[in-house]
Amino acid sequence: MPQDIVVIGASAGGIEALRVLVGALPADLPASIFAVLHTSPQAPGMLAEILDHAGRLSARSAKDRERIRPGTIYVAPPDRHLLIEPNLVRVTRGPKENRFRPAIDPLFRSAAQTYGPRVIGVILTGYLDDGAAGLWTVKQLGGTTIVQDPADALIPFMPQNALAHVKVDYCLPLAEIAPLLVRLTSDTEEGVYPVPKEVEKTTSQPDEASRAQRTRIAVRPCDRAPFVIIGNWSERVKQLRISMSKIAVLSL
Repeated sequence: MPQDIVVIGASAGGIEALRVLVGALPADLPASIFAVLHTSPQAPGMLAEILDHAGRLSARSAKDRERIRPGTIYVAPPDRHLLIEPNLVRVTRGPKENRFRPAIDPLFRSAAQTYGPRVIGVILTGYLDDGAAGLWTVKQLGGTTIVQDPADALIPFMPQNALAHVKVDYCLPLAEIAPLLVRLTSDTEEGVYPVPKEVEKTTSQPDEASRAQRTRIAVRPCDRAPFVIIGNWSERVKQLRISMSKIAVLSL
């Protein structure tokens, strides 16, 4: 199944992080990118223009009910949530989440519930913990999860909170995220990377390490773990929504 829906969340320090990330992506990237940056309601909404000039992909401020197109970056406008429905972008003024509108969790949650394993979720620099719950949803519904290495982030707290709550697939410096997105969204075989030497040295079972070396499994500080969806897809989404509702009640 192609992974062609990329959702990215950032907060403090996010403009430069997004600019660097987008600037390293090719013009023929076969995926649609959706970006949320925490902004004030009165912000001038210049992020789309900044990203449009940063690289080879077209970036635009998202408009409600426009069709999703590959090779396009959709940016959440100020004071609006950015959501995804089948083949459509939604821009709404729903309640604030995690003190923000736009917020990262609604984007990630809607993408995962709509496109499941086709989604790649990315958390970049920022304060607090917006995006952690949304990234968890992406993971639970079979998507791929990526977090910027907190040591590499200008503000480490959003990456740290995501890592604390989600067993992510990849934890990488910013400079390595764009090449990974290219690999994941391409038609080439996913996960063909050499095992880092530090992993080989620390493994307690040499036979497993040698087997990993032979098959060249992707192993990083945040291990990529397989995820298997059990049962009917719609039933799985329904169960997840029930779980999220329980979590919301318990947090009151």
